[in-house]
Amino acid sequence: MIGVDATSFLVIVACAALAALAVTVLGPRVAIPVVVVELLLGIIVGPEVAGIAHLDPATEFFGSLGLGMLFFFAGYEIDFERVRGLPLRLGLGGWVVSLVLAYGLAGALAAGGVVVSGLYTGSAVATTAIGTLLPILSDAGESRTRFGTYLLAAGAAAEFGPILLVTLVLSTGHPLHEAAILVFFVALAVGTGVLAVRTAWRGWPLIERTFETSSQLGVRLAVVLVFGLVALATQLGLDLLLGGFVAGMITRLALRGREVEVFDSKLTAVGYGFLIPFFFVTSGMGFNVDELFSDPVALLKLPLFVALFLIVRGIPALALYRGVMSLRDRTALGVFCATELPLVVAITTLAQNAGEMRASTASALVGAAIISTLAFPLIGLRLRRDRPPEPEDPARPATRPLAPAEAGTP
Repeated sequence: MIGVDATSFLVIVACAALAALAVTVLGPRVAIPVVVVELLLGIIVGPEVAGIAHLDPATEFFGSLGLGMLFFFAGYEIDFERVRGLPLRLGLGGWVVSLVLAYGLAGALAAGGVVVSGLYTGSAVATTAIGTLLPILSDAGESRTRFGTYLLAAGAAAEFGPILLVTLVLSTGHPLHEAAILVFFVALAVGTGVLAVRTAWRGWPLIERTFETSSQLGVRLAVVLVFGLVALATQLGLDLLLGGFVAGMITRLALRGREVEVFDSKLTAVGYGFLIPFFFVTSGMGFNVDELFSDPVALLKLPLFVALFLIVRGIPALALYRGVMSLRDRTALGVFCATELPLVVAITTLAQNAGEMRASTASALVGAAIISTLAFPLIGLRLRRDRPPEPEDPARPATRPLAPAEAGTP
């Protein structure tokens, strides 16, 4: 254990377990996403409050692995066969409109001296935490509905688009060079995907036989794919989020049409049971409470950013989906799309490292994202409640449910 703070490691793992216990006990009575509890516990035990646990290279490394796994599941749960056509076109169009609104409003804030960089702030508020929403939607029975299809497409666009933005613009000073590297990475990933699809059919019986044995071949191959593409993306100078997301998409394509409930449960155990909670707890530990509450101006930014989330992601939902949804459903869609967290954490970290964002602004953005993850899904589900039963989306394959709950059952 040389170089590892074993006590901090234990505290982080205990926080993850305590968060799951709290959500399980509260259950249907108080539907709080477990990621919010993990973040709050991370803040409490971190150096800014109780000082019980501290970040070190080991815990930060596991947090990065958790972030990669989180985006693996985001890519894994996106069924492009299901969302292609109108849902995907509206999702992409909505994100472009959101980006224009975000840069316009953030640019105005930068001109007024409220924020340092309109580019980083605008990029942060134009995201959607679809990876965080999927388990909540699954618990509520929304994942198989027509509404769920449109939300999945909108969330996919607002998560994959910002990842490309981070890769090509925010994390580099040479966009053309990064674009060339990205083309190479995508070509290699496509080749890997084609190979995975062709070999999965032949090797699936062998993989299936290992589901209940100690070898766990399928899970180990998936983990190799995730961290292999994450490592490749990092070595190429791309963001690790891209590697995790693409690995999830490749795994989805390779397993398309197969009954994989057991495989899903084992992947979920690795990701949501250990690595992903590490990311959220360590993110809470890194949350700068002093910067947020010591400056009244910084504290005022908290409701400002919550409002920006709703404006930037809500207006496109209200405007673009008029022909396919009622006003109530469009409002619910906008509220769900305004739920933001992982990419806000990632973008604010990049911005601070580049000297383009004050610590107070970063804390206010992350705090607003925590509020959005806590409140907006509950509001969206309330808007969708007490409606006539909606038929399952015929484009949704019924052979495999989504991953088990990362949040309490609403």
